[in-house]
Amino acid sequence: MSATPEVRKRGVRGAVGGFADDIFSRVTAGIPWRDFRKMLRGDPPDRPNPRLKPHSESFWLHIKPTYYHEAVTRIGHTFRLGLLSTYLFFVEVITGLILMIWYAPTPERAYSDMVRLLSNVPLGQLMRDVHRLAAEAMVIVVVLHMFRTFLTGSYKKPRQFTWLTGVVLLGATLFLSFSGYLLPWDQLAFWAVTIGTSMAEASPTPFFLQPVGEALFGNANWIGPTVNLLLRGAPDIGASGLLRFYLLHVFFLPLTVIFFFFFHYYKVVHFGISLPAKEEEVGQDTANRVPAERRRYYLMDIAIDEIVLVAIVTFILIAMSAFFYSAKLEHPANPLKTPLHTTAPWYFYWLQGLLKIGDKVFWGLVIPTILVILITIFPYLDRNPSRRSKDRHKALFGGFIMGALIFVLSFMGLPLYAVQSPPAEEVVQEMMPEEGVGPMRAIPWQELEVGVYNTKTFQGSVPYSELEKAIFEFKDKIQASHGLPDGDGILTIEAAAPGLKHIQFQIDYTGPDGKPAQFLKSFYLHENSLYWEAFGA
Repeated sequence: MSATPEVRKRGVRGAVGGFADDIFSRVTAGIPWRDFRKMLRGDPPDRPNPRLKPHSESFWLHIKPTYYHEAVTRIGHTFRLGLLSTYLFFVEVITGLILMIWYAPTPERAYSDMVRLLSNVPLGQLMRDVHRLAAEAMVIVVVLHMFRTFLTGSYKKPRQFTWLTGVVLLGATLFLSFSGYLLPWDQLAFWAVTIGTSMAEASPTPFFLQPVGEALFGNANWIGPTVNLLLRGAPDIGASGLLRFYLLHVFFLPLTVIFFFFFHYYKVVHFGISLPAKEEEVGQDTANRVPAERRRYYLMDIAIDEIVLVAIVTFILIAMSAFFYSAKLEHPANPLKTPLHTTAPWYFYWLQGLLKIGDKVFWGLVIPTILVILITIFPYLDRNPSRRSKDRHKALFGGFIMGALIFVLSFMGLPLYAVQSPPAEEVVQEMMPEEGVGPMRAIPWQELEVGVYNTKTFQGSVPYSELEKAIFEFKDKIQASHGLPDGDGILTIEAAAPGLKHIQFQIDYTGPDGKPAQFLKSFYLHENSLYWEAFGA
């Protein structure tokens, strides 16, 4: 067999090397092996620059700029928050697809599937924890990204529409996280979503649409009930509501995020990342006019920075999920029992704080709607051409006032703020919360010794056991409560059946009328159960 012309011309070694280099160039969308080694060493590119070709031919790199202005690549300018939020969404998609394998969105299956995922699926709990932790982190990062954009004035002309798409992405991120709350079908999920949809039910119907409601539904105030029915699929949350929130979480909202992300990112690339204000004259935008001496190419400088950041964030997510963070799973959803101190997710605490001020239609719907509209159109309202902080005192002052209000309202939205429960019930809730662990639940099963323990006479023996520590804590909480004068506690532990113990809290105190009063609450604990089962009060 005669040799090919390439082999006759270059020899076997040269032909094989050329073939390998051709394959390598195809994989890298135009970068030969020799220049790839230069790139790794940090050498300058050849002319013409082969490192620009992947940005036009590579599927992954065609949306990335070929180079950046060196001023915007400093970590202190953008903190890479845009990249980080995108990566966290990618983590959500991957972990969510894995979790979907073991989950069915029905009330009969959802909770048991979650228990099976956490107990029987290898790395199931780690995957759920990473998914939940990344969701919480994504909310924080997107908020910080918008706040950074506001502080640097990067929303100004010509980037007003970029800001608007960012507002849409923030809203989609919040509701993407919120829609996932219902899927475990536990008490936290059920009642958080019930509260959220009940606010939608309070939506008022404008006067000019009331005749339409009268004609079609026989009810002038038809928008609120209709929106509530669309969200829940029934008057109350059930199978239809769970399926709706599942489809929102895995289909509609992710598609919304992806669609607006590409709009957002296209605008960012089109106009360039805004330079630090001191780099430009007031009213000018030179982000896309980068002098050759100030260019920093994406390959490999920026790419390595991004790879390192992604690696660090991945390590932090996995390490925190493995050792420090655990996504809660509470009792199965029970429409007949509302847990004490039911709250919205933490990122909606500010909204719950508004509801505590007054009328839920005005404070829970009108004010938040006005707030969202103001944030959306703010770039069009701010006519100041300068992005320098010394020229933006009014805007920055207003932004910090808004942030302070959100912080204060979030504090007001905490479970114990302006919520009046009987003092004795609060004490028992702290000792043995309806959802969660608490001091009593943390006691090992074998140390729950049967007996009656009176806080007035109990002494204990040094060193104290976990049960004895809990009894002293029970006594301290009663004495610290201002609503339990002359209060004494009695803790009773009984063997109800093999592997089952009955725990009763009793608090005797002087009531407001000066007469003796008593509070009782009982629980059952199974040896192998993850949860307390409460009955009576």
